[in-house]
This record gives sequence, structure tokens and C-alpha cells, in this order.
Amino acid sequence: MHGLGQEQKDELGSRRYLLRRFWATGVGYWRLGGERSAWVLTGGLFALILLNLGISYEVNIWNRTIFDELQQRDSATVLLQGIIYFPLMAISVALGVLGVYARMTIQRLWRAWFNRRLLDRWLANSRYYQLNLVKGDHANPEYRLAEDLRLATEAPIDFAAGVISAFLSAVTFIFVLWTIGGALSFDVAGATITIPGFLVIAAVIYAVLASGTMVFIGHRFVAVSESKNQAEAEYRYMLTRLRENAESITLMGGEDEERRTVDESFGIVLHRWRDICIQAVRSTVVSQTSGYFSAVLPILLCAPKFLDGSMTLGQIMQAAAAFAVVQTAFNWLVDNYPRLADWSASARRVSSLMISIDLLERAESGKGAPRIRHSETDRAAVRLCNLSVTLDDATLVVKHAEVTIARGERVLVVGQSGTGKSSLVRAIGGQWPWGKGEVQLQRGTKMCVVPQRPYIPLGTLLRAAAYPTPAEEVDREEVAKTLKVVGLGHFVDRLDEDIPWEQTLSGGEKQRLAFARLLIARPNIVVMDEATSALDPSSQKHLMELIHKRLHAATIIGVGHRPELESFYERKLVLESRHDGARLTRDVDLTRLAALARRRDIVVKFDRSLPACSGVFHQSAASVRPLTSAIVR
Repeated sequence: MHGLGQEQKDELGSRRYLLRRFWATGVGYWRLGGERSAWVLTGGLFALILLNLGISYEVNIWNRTIFDELQQRDSATVLLQGIIYFPLMAISVALGVLGVYARMTIQRLWRAWFNRRLLDRWLANSRYYQLNLVKGDHANPEYRLAEDLRLATEAPIDFAAGVISAFLSAVTFIFVLWTIGGALSFDVAGATITIPGFLVIAAVIYAVLASGTMVFIGHRFVAVSESKNQAEAEYRYMLTRLRENAESITLMGGEDEERRTVDESFGIVLHRWRDICIQAVRSTVVSQTSGYFSAVLPILLCAPKFLDGSMTLGQIMQAAAAFAVVQTAFNWLVDNYPRLADWSASARRVSSLMISIDLLERAESGKGAPRIRHSETDRAAVRLCNLSVTLDDATLVVKHAEVTIARGERVLVVGQSGTGKSSLVRAIGGQWPWGKGEVQLQRGTKMCVVPQRPYIPLGTLLRAAAYPTPAEEVDREEVAKTLKVVGLGHFVDRLDEDIPWEQTLSGGEKQRLAFARLLIARPNIVVMDEATSALDPSSQKHLMELIHKRLHAATIIGVGHRPELESFYERKLVLESRHDGARLTRDVDLTRLAALARRRDIVVKFDRSLPACSGVFHQSAASVRPLTSAIVR
């Protein structure tokens, strides 16, 4: 890397590291614990390459024979060679078909194996969620799993088969060129110069020049391909977000603004494609020029020997065919450099995703940023033991939370926006891993977390209502009854409809559906993060009372801003923002507060009902009133 700047050296080193990371996982397909069929298919593909090479050699011999017989005007032999050509062609086609089938089968099975491993790691321990919260080169993981992984597993099999075939073809037909061409002698200034194996030397020099030119002209292909793939991924992601948020955009009239953003993103795609086009044009100039010269060069080189009678027409045509095969083998890089660059870009994008998952895995094993411990307890439903919630860079969000929540207790967490309420409840649910301290949950508990925007999966309404339980494992009649009690009875007849329910249901209907899921799943602990924000007060009251009635033994932890929510909870935990992280500053007994409020109302009503002349009673009520007010405050 002499002559490169430090930035270029770092970039080159990074590329090599990413490709090594890709192969570290990819070769596992052929190791113990991989697919049993991997080596069988690989061996079969190699055998087909050898057989196909043998047929190519036979066709090369046939080429020499038929042209020699044409030169001799031997019609019988020409006819015989014409007949022989058809079985050769049939065998070659059959081997080609089997080779394509074996090659594509390996690609398909390798991709399936790789996809399965990557998906397992991505979905484990909520990493797919945590990747959205940490820094790293893992944007648009869905594009990397779908498109980049496809390219990354297809191309290496083609390359491996191509390289093996090119190498064996080069060795075989170099021998043919050496044998046929022999030495070329010519006189220069009275001296005779002899070049042994002149056709082989010419083929090597020509291939080096062509390949070197391609490398020089297409050296930016890798970087350009990676930029193009990233632009394509971002454009696809933008269109996906537009579709998923279609209702909000429509209601706000944001079509023009979205169109401007989409056009800008697509403009970047077109710019990257222009760069690819420029590189492709340069490569095409080299490959096309190389192809034309390689067809003529051997004939021109052999012409002197043919004219002096030392070579036959059949030998020239055999040499020309062998020269073409050798050039194809030597120019493998010339023909495949653009695709090799595309593969390198895709493999590195897949590796970047794997490296980000590696970092999360190392953190889970105790390395990296501190993580919250989770354990079970028999003494309470939930216990937060000196719990601090942080970002992945150790920035404090919530500091030193110490809370015990009894079984069946209903607790409301309140605080200003941005104090970390959602992060706290996600830490309790296990989705937020970063921090210190410990979260203890009731032993053998079943927890359900209800977010502000409930997830609606693809498929039928029955699947959406049963989620995450498979639809076939729930009682259909129970689902129908539950939908009715939560206010979705008008959808009962559409349980089997497979339509985009995410766009069909309103925000309030999605939250009603989330309550239906709770009633169907019957968890021990329910965590609700602004779960009623899209509901009107009467609907909120109905659903909260329904949960308390049907899940009376469940522990409920809620996050919300509405004051009327306090009537559905027994305790209130108040989060207050501090410069070094939010803290739980107050633990209010809402049940006692409500009782005191009722007593105050009774006193007020009693006071108002006293006659003006009843001074004794009036004085007694007045003496109680300040005391009650002080307790309430």
C-alpha cells in the first residue's frame, strides 16, 4: 500500500476486514455443522466442470479435423465429422444444464443457510430493536438481508466455478497452443531469432495487457457499486415509510413535501447509476476491444507458418479456437470485474450488519457498555434494585430507581416528556438492555407490553387479534366475544379477511385491538406505555375498567399524561428530570389520596348543608376542613 494516503489505507483495511468477516461466517456452510449436501453438490459441480472441459477439448480436436478435411476436400470424412458433432453438442448441452442446476442449487441452499443464521442472530434478544438505538453501519437491515445477501451468496459460487473452469481451461489449451504452434523463427539483420511457444507467450502478454487495463480503468467500481446499493436501499426505505405512514401524510396534506423528499432520494440513485454507467462504458471499451483482437490475433500470428506450409488450415483453426479459450480464461477478471465489484459491496454491507450484531452479542456476554441484569423473585411482581437506565454510550437516562411493586398492584409512572418513562418501562420489559442494577420479575411470569402504536401484523384480523400467539391456537369464539367487549364488534364478521389492517384500522381501533390481545393472552404483568392516548375519555374508562375486572389479579404498570388515568391506579411514581439523569422523586399512594379527597368532599357537602344559625356544627366542620386539606396536599 505504498503511496496511499492514511485515509485510503484505512478504507482498504476496512474493506479487507469486512470481507474476512463475511467469509468467516460463509464458509461455515461447508464445515461440520453446516449442510450435509454442501460437499456432495460441490463435488458434483467440480466433476461437471471437468467433464465439460473434456468435451471442449474434443470439440477443439473436431475443429482441427474438419478444417483439415475441408482443405483436403475429403467429403466422406467431412460428413462423418458433421455427424459426430451432434452427439458432442448434445453431451455439451446436457453437461451445461446439469452444471447450471448444480450451481444454482448450491446458491439457493447456501443463501437459505446464511439467511437462517443471520435472521436467528438478528431476531434474538430483541437485537433487531436495539440496532435502531445504537450507532453503526447497519442502516436498512431489511435490504441487506434480502438483496445484499442474495448477491453476496450468488456471485461467489459463480466466481468459484468460473475460476476453476478458467484455470483448467487455461492449462489444457496452453498445452494445445504450445503443441500446435511450436516455435516461430524469423531473421533479423542476418540473425535467426526463435521464439518457443510463441502462441502461448502472445496469449499471456495479451491477457496481462487486457486485464491490467481493466483493473486500471475499473478501479473505482467497488466504491461506486457500494454507493449505488446504499442509495437504492435508502430510496426503498423512504418509499416503505411513505406507505406505512400514508394516513398521517394524507391527513396533513404532506404529499408535496414527501414527493420532494422522494425525488431528492431518487435523484441520488440516478446520480449513482450515472457513475456506474461511466464505469460500465469504460469496461465495455476494454472488453469489446479485447474480444475483437483475440479473434484475429492468433490467425495473424499463424499466417507466416501457414504460408510456408508448416501449418495446416485445421491447425490454424484449432489454434484460433484454443487461443480464444485461453483468452477467455485469462480475461476472466476483465469479464467479471463489474460483478466482482458489486459482490464486494454487497458482502461488505452484509458484514457490517453482522459486525453490529457481534457488538451486541459481546455486550450481552459482559463486554462493552454495562447492561441491566434480569432475574426472578418470589417476593414481588416487579422489583427495581438500584436500577439506572443509560444509552449505549453510558449517558444516564434514569438514575437509581428503587421500587417494589406487589402482585396485583396497579402503578402509574408519570413525568414530563423526555424524562425517560418509556425507556424505564422498556427496561422492565427487557427490550432496553443498557444500564446498571437489576430488574426482578415474578417467577414464571407472563408479561405483555402494550406500546402507544400497537403492531398490526400482515394477514387476517384473527391473526392480528391473536398475535403473538398463532391464530390456529386461539379459540375463535373467544376472539369474537373479546372484540365485541372492547368495541370492535363491527369487525367480527371480517375475522378471515386478509387485507392491510395496518392501514384499515384507526389509531383508536388499534389500541382497542391491543386491549383485546391482553384479554385473550391473560398475562400476569401488563406494561402499558400511553396505551390509551388515541381513545376518548369514556372509551378509556370502559377499557381500563374492563382490564381491571377481567385481569383483576394482574400487575399493571402504566405510563401516561392524562390526569384521569390516576383513578385507575393505586400508586403513582413521579419521574423528574435532573442534569445527571431522571429520578423517581415521589411515590404517591393514590388510593389514600382518593379516600382523603372523598372525605374532603363529604366535609364540603356537610358544610354547605348546615343552617347559618347552627354555629356549633359550623364551627366543628370548619375545624376539620383545614386538617383535611393539609393531608390532601
